[in-house]
Amino acid sequence: MILGKTMIRIDPAAVSAIVREVVDSEILPRFQRLEQSQIHTKSAPGDLVTEADLEAEAALSRRLTSLLPGSRVVGEEGVYRDAAVLEALRDRAPVWVIDPVDGTGNFVRGNPRFACIVALVQDGITRMGWIDSCVERETVLAVAGQGVYGPSGDRIHLHTSTPAPAPRLPGLCGQVGGQAIRRALKPCVRKVDWVGSAAQTYLDLLGGRIDFAAFSRLNVWDHAAGVLMVREAGGIAALGDRRPYSPLMRSEPSPLVLAPDPGMWDELAGRIEAAGADAPAAGMHPQ
Repeated sequence: MILGKTMIRIDPAAVSAIVREVVDSEILPRFQRLEQSQIHTKSAPGDLVTEADLEAEAALSRRLTSLLPGSRVVGEEGVYRDAAVLEALRDRAPVWVIDPVDGTGNFVRGNPRFACIVALVQDGITRMGWIDSCVERETVLAVAGQGVYGPSGDRIHLHTSTPAPAPRLPGLCGQVGGQAIRRALKPCVRKVDWVGSAAQTYLDLLGGRIDFAAFSRLNVWDHAAGVLMVREAGGIAALGDRRPYSPLMRSEPSPLVLAPDPGMWDELAGRIEAAGADAPAAGMHPQ
């Protein structure tokens, strides 16, 4: 396919295969078998990294840059070591954005709700994205302008389960990344929850298991692939102040809100913005 103004040929299936192979070789063999010496703390007690995160990111980086010569890598663990790595997203070269184990806390606890995320970004635009739900051995793939596809190869379309706009949005359930967002939405939704993984939240939204999602932190490795998938499925993914999401965003005063249609998105974003739900909350962030 053509990415940006440069002719680059990438086979999405080849990337899916690489992701699955790395999941099978570096992540799943360590799931529920971690020793304490393989678990480390980063910026805070709940901010964890494991041997699986480090080895999977290294393997994905080697294989993906080999697949696409001249490309660069922005990985969650690499950014932790050197935040200047993020500047690669502003260059013209294509960039692989990697979250090797999204939901590290779940992974450490033996909870299967974690995933591997890869996105391909060029010229500040997400061109392709992959989310591999590791334990289920299922990969969702999106290509900008060409749709988002489930493990069986069927194209995914978001559907509204509740008529919108509605005064109280009865029956909705969703997952969020901040206490302030929880408070803003609690009066108008059936359930507000957080499963500890942005990737699993995106998969729940695409699979129709939840009706919306909202996040107060915008780490590019958490959202570049997922936002592309929601948009390609016909949904709305934008900041609560109506600015479009960009993988170049880092810290923003307005949360990221995702919904299957404009009416529902307007209702949710309006409530969040009216409540001033713009501050991240400790303990509610994806690993």
